[in-house]
Amino acid sequence: MKTPAEWLQDALGYRCGDPSLLDAALTHRSAGGPNNERLEFLGDAVLNCVVARLVYREYPSAPEGELSRFRASLVSGESLAVIAAELGLGDHLKMGSGELKSGGFRRKSILADGFEALLGAIYLDGGFDAVAQVIERQFLPRLDRLPTAAELKDPKTRLQEALQARSLPLPVYAVESISGEAHNQHFLVSCRAELLGLRAEGEGASRRGAEQEAALKVLEQLGDALKQLTKRPGESKP
Repeated sequence: MKTPAEWLQDALGYRCGDPSLLDAALTHRSAGGPNNERLEFLGDAVLNCVVARLVYREYPSAPEGELSRFRASLVSGESLAVIAAELGLGDHLKMGSGELKSGGFRRKSILADGFEALLGAIYLDGGFDAVAQVIERQFLPRLDRLPTAAELKDPKTRLQEALQARSLPLPVYAVESISGEAHNQHFLVSCRAELLGLRAEGEGASRRGAEQEAALKVLEQLGDALKQLTKRPGESKP
């Protein structure tokens, strides 16, 4: 098996001058002692800056809102986890025995955080230009696979715009229940488009995530409901 330094050079084309930075970037907090959380914080900031510059350059006519959605899609946890998995980052993470047994090296959140920590380490080791080159090599080819700006709007925004376009009342969200410990909560949220008689529930680890899921379910029902709303009085249902 390759050493972390060999893997880094092969996977990202970067030779790390300070092995201690690379070691810290690949150490999950479950391993005890110094870990990659501070480097993750730094890498997140650098990544957002470089990707913002990238989409600004590659989409010269896009307004601010579209640029924000492009960036958010590229740096989402899901996207970063995919990149980390493709690079084989999980094979080089140091974790405690509990995390290893539970498959932590495959967990999306751990992979995404590890990738950001790696970028933080590269920034400290080689400077902004070095990490920018690494980031652009990973993200530039992914621009061609980005959905359109409209497709990247989150479900809550799409639902709101669909209702507003028809002069219908905005959806109403309500927290139905919250369960779990304070550090690991689970939300159940409802979304109602009352005039259309639509209601759906969503679940998630955050209120926002649950609201997005509920909004998506209402969106999926919206087409048929609007058809019924626009039927002429006395027109029979199919």
